[in-house]
Amino acid sequence: MIRLALIAALAAAPAIAQDFSDGSEAREWGLFGEKKALFTAVVRDPLCVLTGDCADDCGGGARQVVLIRQEDNAMVFPLKNAQSAFNGAVADLAPFCGQKIEVDGLLIDDPEIGATNVYLVQRLRPEGGDWQRANTWTDDWAAKNPGAEGSGPWFRRDPRILNEIEQEGYLGLGPDVDQAFFKDWF
Repeated sequence: MIRLALIAALAAAPAIAQDFSDGSEAREWGLFGEKKALFTAVVRDPLCVLTGDCADDCGGGARQVVLIRQEDNAMVFPLKNAQSAFNGAVADLAPFCGQKIEVDGLLIDDPEIGATNVYLVQRLRPEGGDWQRANTWTDDWAAKNPGAEGSGPWFRRDPRILNEIEQEGYLGLGPDVDQAFFKDWF
């Protein structure tokens, strides 16, 4: 029985040790545990994969998406796109729900820091298509927030964030605590 468990564990180990850097043109960010990674995957809704709670079109951009890597059937979590801010990758990947695509980016896989199959997708290519940059998050945000024009970073104008600050204050402890804090410190 112990031998069978050891064989099963060893069979699973190569998926972690695989090198997906061959052919990758990803730009390194200098993040701890990052490696260039180019692979083929199917875009899926993780709630659907894990629990059977499936939504049309992977939730239409309202849910996180995952990449089911073709080489080893591993679930890879694309948490960032190619933009310099740490914007999510859902806007770039959700349109390809259920489709096989190639992705190129950075894979962070370091059990010591608790990161396993965390992916920063920089570009993608649908089957039979051309490579495209994964950088649509800001345009997607602007389309969803037409009344938030202005200068400065998006998060200073985001209605959801402004509403949260109005309700909970900048410190998250309420506007009265904010007032006392700012009076004492500034």
